[in-house]
Amino acid sequence: MARLLDEGDDPYLWLEDLDGADSAGWVRDCNAETIAALTGSQRFTALGTEIRQVLDADDRIPYPRWRGDHLYYNIWTDAAHPRGLWRRTTLDQYRRPEPEWDVLLDLDALAAEEGENWVWQQVTVLRPGYQRCLISLSRGGADAVVVREFDLARRAFVEDGFTLPEAKSNVCWIDLDHIYVATDFGPGSLTTSGYPRVVKRWRRGTPLTEAAVVYEGRPDDIGVYASHDPTPGFERDFVGRSMDFYRTENYLLTGAGELSRIDVPEDARWDVHREWLLVRLRSPWSVDGMTHPAGALLATQFDAFLAGGRELTVLFRPDSRTALSYHVWTRHQLILATLVDVRSRLEVLTPDGTGWRREPLAGMPEYEHSQIVETDPDHGDDYLLAAVGFLQPATLRLGRVGGTTETLKREPAYFDAAGLTVRQFFATSADGTRVPYFVVGDPDAPAGPTLLTGYGGYEHSMTPGYDGVIGRGWLARGGTYVVANIRGGGEYGPEWHRAAIRENRLRAYEDLAAVAADLAARGITTPEQLGVEGGSNGGLLAGVMLTRYPELFGAVVAQVPVLDMRRYHRLLAGASWIAEYGDPDREEDWAYLREYSPYHNVGGDRRYPPVLLITSTRDDRVHPGHARKMAARLREHGHEVAYYENVEGGHGAAANNEQSAFIWALACEFLWQTLTGPARQPLPRQASPVREDEQTGRRLSR
Repeated sequence: MARLLDEGDDPYLWLEDLDGADSAGWVRDCNAETIAALTGSQRFTALGTEIRQVLDADDRIPYPRWRGDHLYYNIWTDAAHPRGLWRRTTLDQYRRPEPEWDVLLDLDALAAEEGENWVWQQVTVLRPGYQRCLISLSRGGADAVVVREFDLARRAFVEDGFTLPEAKSNVCWIDLDHIYVATDFGPGSLTTSGYPRVVKRWRRGTPLTEAAVVYEGRPDDIGVYASHDPTPGFERDFVGRSMDFYRTENYLLTGAGELSRIDVPEDARWDVHREWLLVRLRSPWSVDGMTHPAGALLATQFDAFLAGGRELTVLFRPDSRTALSYHVWTRHQLILATLVDVRSRLEVLTPDGTGWRREPLAGMPEYEHSQIVETDPDHGDDYLLAAVGFLQPATLRLGRVGGTTETLKREPAYFDAAGLTVRQFFATSADGTRVPYFVVGDPDAPAGPTLLTGYGGYEHSMTPGYDGVIGRGWLARGGTYVVANIRGGGEYGPEWHRAAIRENRLRAYEDLAAVAADLAARGITTPEQLGVEGGSNGGLLAGVMLTRYPELFGAVVAQVPVLDMRRYHRLLAGASWIAEYGDPDREEDWAYLREYSPYHNVGGDRRYPPVLLITSTRDDRVHPGHARKMAARLREHGHEVAYYENVEGGHGAAANNEQSAFIWALACEFLWQTLTGPARQPLPRQASPVREDEQTGRRLSR
């Protein structure tokens, strides 16, 4: 058994230097090796071409956003517009097969004019009025953005308008001449997680340095926020701080600058719509002698609650098979989306003065996964509904609560699904827990190449969806695709998540290992033909499968992964994840983190399946040092590893469709090479260089 690195020195800390000459040279060499090993075949060329066709397809659904002005807004990328067009149209035009779009901003033209690789991030439109907006653009896809004010009527940026330099900023309109801004104001203004600690009220025409502070958090918080609700008759301002990933402290901000605490549990999620306050619980809450369970959704009158009243109505109560996925408001109704064994259900709740009337949402297909795409809670009860399945391309419908639905768009099929089915099975984890998973493929095929994916963190649910990239790159070529709903996710509510955080993290990994073993036991695949893929926290999942359960897999792909659990909290946004994983600086937390930290558990005494690590130099959320160091350590122990680092792309590892197609073609080609076919040229195995100044250098515990 290899000794853990915290007992000695980490020889690869130099690879955390993003743009240092040594680390950059190492990345170039690794990229060249991987490209030479994986990209020379006709299959790779075909994979890249077919995936790019899916990503750039002109007939895919242009999913819209509503901004309150009865127009359909869309950000569109294709082969001719790789950075994107921000555009809008009317409902009558949107109904047409080829709508006429009013182009508001051409990002490719802007990038060429300014010499920047702009990537669209988000936009905040002024309500009411809808004539101005704040556009956030990032360089190469990073989380840090530049914010610029834009005039929707003139289709141009506002000279001397609200503008912020590159930072991890949050902005919100108050009115035409005032915004809330949380950004990097200089030394001491950021938290240890790298997010704003201070939020200010900024008046048009004045320097940012003169903006008035409205709220401050603490250095060890994740960050702060301020928001303004412009709903006529219900205008309100809110501020608050996130103490960790799940706990917040929230206040109503009065016109006089006074703070009134919104006294809901710190780990509860809440929102306000007109007169209503909704509280979604992550842990049990005892109020007036009644205990409401984790996962429940409660409603009350906002003003009465703020005044001390605690008359709560239960809108949703979970059970062993059913969890609340999300809720959205229309003008007069509330739509609840639930999961029953990871299958979606939608219902409408209407407050009628004496209670809340319930009815199913009309127009929801029985056998597909349905999701609310958009509502307009300011003005009406219309909604956009997308129905989709693993094998069913999406259908976008326009509906009105209590009325009929209209099909607006149908996505074409990007792969031939004939002979393929979707089956759901349950594996039994090490502690006896039933873990659901979906199998997509030919049910009559013999054991063959299978791709398993999962996430298992942050209460994120893995629900059915149509993926043309997986369809063309994997299913259409005879592979089987598996999605596991392991603990740590939200498929069965907050208890399903809480069961696999911090000291219980191993349960998520035991769950995925149980699914892998169950696939082999059912004859769907064999360990030699089973690949596992995950990104971000899912990349950590893949890394643990590699080092803890190597005998279950024939290949591992980890994208933008978290892998060094000793130093993750010291790299970029890592400190914000301590509530999920634990604090490595606390001895009792490191005691369990070290049990699974992939980087620290690499050894040479067991055979590992080949692994592909993919990351981005410009990922400013998960540091590329995680993947870099893991590749170096795997090579040090003689394991077969391929490494590819994109020079841009942020946490998505790609800044445009061309890069996305290349990365997915790389992953699919790697999986096909390792899981099928005749003997092939091994991927690079040579030992990684260890810099002399690091051999006796810094300890991981520093």
